[in-house]
Parts: sequence; C-alpha cells; structure tokens
Amino acid sequence: MPSFPSHRPRRLRRTAALRNLVRETHLAPSQLILPVFVREGKNLRRAVESMPGVNQTSVDEMLRDAEAAAKAKVGGIILFGVPDSKDAIGSSAWDENGAVQKGVQALKKEIPDLVAITDVCMCEYTDHGHCGVLKNGEVDNDATLKLLSRTALSHAAAGADIVAPSDMMDGRVRAIRCALDENDFAGVSILSYAAKYASAYYGPFREAAESAPKSGDRRGYQMDPGNADEALREVRADIDEGADAVMVKPAGPYLDVITRVKAETGYPVAAYQVSGEYAMICAAADRGWIDKDRVMMESLLGIRRAGADFIVSYFATDAARALASG
Repeated sequence: MPSFPSHRPRRLRRTAALRNLVRETHLAPSQLILPVFVREGKNLRRAVESMPGVNQTSVDEMLRDAEAAAKAKVGGIILFGVPDSKDAIGSSAWDENGAVQKGVQALKKEIPDLVAITDVCMCEYTDHGHCGVLKNGEVDNDATLKLLSRTALSHAAAGADIVAPSDMMDGRVRAIRCALDENDFAGVSILSYAAKYASAYYGPFREAAESAPKSGDRRGYQMDPGNADEALREVRADIDEGADAVMVKPAGPYLDVITRVKAETGYPVAAYQVSGEYAMICAAADRGWIDKDRVMMESLLGIRRAGADFIVSYFATDAARALASG
C-alpha cells in the first residue's frame, strides 16, 4: 500500500522546470501595454516625482521608450497627452498637431508593428480638469460626447490602432463607433474603460497627466468602489454600443470584477494596474520592505489569473525583460 498521504502535490513543485510544466496561468510580454505621457517639444524628459522611472516626454523621447518596449516584445503603447494650453472645452484634444497625434504618426512610421492605443478623454485638456464640458458646475454628458468623438477621429486619422475612451460618459462608445464608421475608420478598434472606479489610487497619474480637477471630484461619473453588479451593466452596455474590448480600472483592488467580466461576457478584457499600485510597490521596494521584481511579477500574474487578457502597466517593459530572462 502507498504511504500516507497518497496525494503529494509537492512532487510537482520540486524544480522550476516542473513548476513551469504545470503552471495554469502564463504571462507573456505581448500581454503588456506601456502607458506614456507625451507633450510638445523636443529632447524633453521630465521625471514624474511620484512615479519613479516614469516621465513626461516629447515625441522623440517617447520613441526611445517605445523602441525599448518593442525590443522587449511588449504588446503595445497607450498614449496620454499633456498639452501646453488648456481651455474650458479641451480643444487641444483634437488638434491634428497635438502631441498624441504626432506621437501616433511617429510610432506607426518608426515601429509599425507595435500596437498604438490612445486615451480618449478631456481631463488632460480642460482648464478645470474634468472629463467633459461643464454646465452649471457639472459635466454635461451629451455635449461631451461630440468632443470625445472628435478627439477619437483625430487619433484615428493619425493612425491609431485602438482608441480608448476613459471618460465614463454614458453613450460615448456608440457615439465614437458611429463617428469612426461614418468617416471611413471602421477598422479602428475601441477599448472601452467600461468599469472605471472613482479610486484613490489615481493620485500619481494626475501629477503625470496634469489632470487633477480644479474643484470637486469625479465621483459623479466614475463608479462607486462598492459596486460590482453595476460594473457588469456598464460592460454590457459598452459591448452593445460597439466596444471591441473592455477595461477594468484599477486592477489590483478589483480582481473580482475582472473575473466576473471575463466569465460573464467572454469578451477581451484589459486591466489597468494604475499609478497608485505602481507607486506603492516602488516605494516599499525603495525602503527595502519588499523585493520589487518579485512583487512586480506576482502582481501582474495575479491580474492575469483573475481573467485579464492584457494589462496596462508602468512595469510593462521591465516585466517583459524579466520574462525574457526567465
């Protein structure tokens, strides 16, 4: 008779080769997307104090970061614009000579195989920092849809493969889809920030994108952190309106939502490991409290295990290099 216990899971954990053989969840560089913050100018690289290793860059410097990401086999780049001028309606968002538009053109010329994604929102471009047009102190949903569509069209014209509306206005996916289709950009995909929560984890991003609201907050249009059923309603609505993929943001605190979205829709699901998640890992590692590389990889693998098909992360290039090195 076999000795007790008869089932010994440790047998398949004895070596790295055995562990890799039976690993259920795998992370590949192609499943990682690198966020970049692009602004006007040349030879410009400004460090974001709250996000070690992250910079605002001019287009030429952004290309250096994109080339490094492509060399590491990262799947794509998502561009956020940081304009020099802002106004009440965020008109520089659809400027054909804007940093995002020029950045996309440069990417598709220099690194055509790297997927170019653009963030479509107004908060970086408005002088009040909200994600749309203000009317009586509140964001006017329907007036904002026209501006989001105009911005998405300018990104598509520049060569974007995917436009990613992050504003959380109702109906924006349908508005953008119609605008793209009516202007011969039917092949451009929409990645909707479908379940974007009103999170306290966004602080460092608002420094990087210079997009903090001048008054109030975004809880009137971003989701309440306590709601998961609502996330599924938001996701299904965006799918019905024409989204090709959907995103959950943030990633780490909302793994349950990622799992439900993937299980209940079967759609391609992205997750955004946001600035606060990144900054906390960096800060703890800087103090010697954690092993940065191991926590980086474990956090990304956990997001994949929850059901994300691809992950937006400031760790993208470093994680891709780590995967290549084994």
